[in-house]
Amino acid sequence: MGTQESNEQAGGGTGRRALLGAAVLGAGGAVLGLSGTARAAGARHGGGGLKSLPVPTVIGHRGASGYRPEHTFGSYELALDMGADIVEAGDLVPTKDGHLVCRHEPEIGQTTDVADHPEFADRKRTKVLDGVSTTGWFTEDFTLAELKTLRAVERIPANRPHNTLYNGRWEIPAFEEVLKWQDEQTRKRGRQVWIYPETKHPTYFRKLGLGLEERVAKLLRKYGKDKRTSPVILQSFEPTSIQRLNTLVDNPLAVLLSAAGDRPWDFVESGDPRTVADLITPRGLREIAGYAQGIGPTLDLIVPRDSGGRLTEPTTLVRDAHKVGLVLHPWTMRNENPFLPADFRKGTDADAYGDVFGAFKTYFATGIDGVFTDNPDTGLLAREDFLNS
Repeated sequence: MGTQESNEQAGGGTGRRALLGAAVLGAGGAVLGLSGTARAAGARHGGGGLKSLPVPTVIGHRGASGYRPEHTFGSYELALDMGADIVEAGDLVPTKDGHLVCRHEPEIGQTTDVADHPEFADRKRTKVLDGVSTTGWFTEDFTLAELKTLRAVERIPANRPHNTLYNGRWEIPAFEEVLKWQDEQTRKRGRQVWIYPETKHPTYFRKLGLGLEERVAKLLRKYGKDKRTSPVILQSFEPTSIQRLNTLVDNPLAVLLSAAGDRPWDFVESGDPRTVADLITPRGLREIAGYAQGIGPTLDLIVPRDSGGRLTEPTTLVRDAHKVGLVLHPWTMRNENPFLPADFRKGTDADAYGDVFGAFKTYFATGIDGVFTDNPDTGLLAREDFLNS
């Protein structure tokens, strides 16, 4: 998720630290030290679907992308090894021949080795993506077979130099492969594996004749995962994409929300003057609750930061969303200093860890239903601390 995410390009720093915050069990999929009492306490809901998930839910953001290049099966499986409740697999963008693949953005120069492939040098383009001039290589200019010749690389090496060790190890996953992988991992691990795909830039792709929602719905129906109780939550920054999905499938749906002053790109294209600030009013939330089950706000909409990056007082968003029956899965918790509120940073190294447990505690205390994190092991230990405190 998160074209709109703040501090995505934070740079600098070469500090060293342990790669994992906790030992993990592979096939068992549980973090060592996470007591059964803590897990039971978190599962406050009963029944199937969303209500079967522990609360607060720990969602592996693009897998365990704090430790492996994002949107790879290596990242997804590590998130499961750590015990993540859900894996965000993946950000969905189309290929030239109509397949869906998992990449942070359609521009793949930052997340693959495409620049090292001379046979694709002439595919480099400058395009306007949601109003922003962007230069690079785009998935819609490649067939799936061509994309399969590429390998994933770490997107933010200045913050995660240790992840570059795994550059070139994994290929780009297709969404259909993810759906098969989900079933395989569910059987292997003896527990239901959940995924949380996102439709990326749906208005942009619809104008290219590559509508995302119909392709997503077709695959979910093919694998019997298009029901309200299916372990697949769908999300998008464009409310009309979620509205369209609501007519095609019965899956749980969530509207992603960036900074308060931002306008969703589908609103820009249609001339809708509303901003995110309008969507998070009681009236806006009631409207969202008419076609979705949740929202995915940036953490800054839950607890704003001042001009120095320090946390201020929480907003009423959690209370207001819960009042109309919406769950909140905000984004994104990361362990590195540049991504944390100034209150919780330690030192100045851009790849050093801050007091992330303190930050988790602050956000969990607001009553959020879950959180996206690049570091699922840290999130699970923080949840244990919170539930047992």
